[in-house]
Amino acid sequence: MTAASPSSNAVLVTGSSQGIGYAIALGLQAAGVGVVFHGHEARPASIPAGSSFIEANLLVPDAPGSLVAAAFREQPSLDRLVCNAGSFFDVPFLEMGAEQWDRTLQLNVRATYFVVQAFARELVARGRSGAILIVSSTNGFQSEDDSTAYDTSKGALVMMTRSLAHSLARHQIRVNGIAPGLIQTPLTAAWLSGKDPAARRHYEKKILLGRIGEPADCAGPAVFLLSAAAGYITGQVIVVDGGLTVGQVGKM
Repeated sequence: MTAASPSSNAVLVTGSSQGIGYAIALGLQAAGVGVVFHGHEARPASIPAGSSFIEANLLVPDAPGSLVAAAFREQPSLDRLVCNAGSFFDVPFLEMGAEQWDRTLQLNVRATYFVVQAFARELVARGRSGAILIVSSTNGFQSEDDSTAYDTSKGALVMMTRSLAHSLARHQIRVNGIAPGLIQTPLTAAWLSGKDPAARRHYEKKILLGRIGEPADCAGPAVFLLSAAAGYITGQVIVVDGGLTVGQVGKM
């Protein structure tokens, strides 16, 4: 990990070494929030100089608590959290084994739950209010081919957002979420590159705004939901999909 100067407002962003988490972290930095970046491998060169970075594999059972403790050592003023870490391990349903299923639920659901718990315990112990953002997916509302474990995990995160908002309101800790649609990230890049141009055009037509999203498209909603401007909002999930899930058929 790398120390940074403490900030009056600070946030831990899990899974922020690339993709959506990285874009959200940069957006929060631009808004003046001190950011603790996190990844499961060594610090990448793209992390801004002077920023805190913690390496932790959230598939390890005690990693959520250890990560949060380390983040508070880096930035004692932490009052915000983004739970973005997650991945996709699916195979076709009839081929799905317990290992892939457990890995999906352990990373996407269990780790998120216990990162939030450890973070909330710290805030309560310090008598501090705060805000939490959980990154789910439009897969939490609409299913997809050969995505049963992932879809299930993202649906769980949608309800987790609402349930934790309920549980933490008494402590003045807000919990909201975003549900990105089809976003160009390292996770989707291989899948998208394997599609023929006609398939990509199909997706672009299905999206009302006519393009596949970029990670930066998720930063604005995240910054808003973690800001004082959203101080009376909790338990909500903003869909960030360019209109992908609005229409039934899309443009012809």
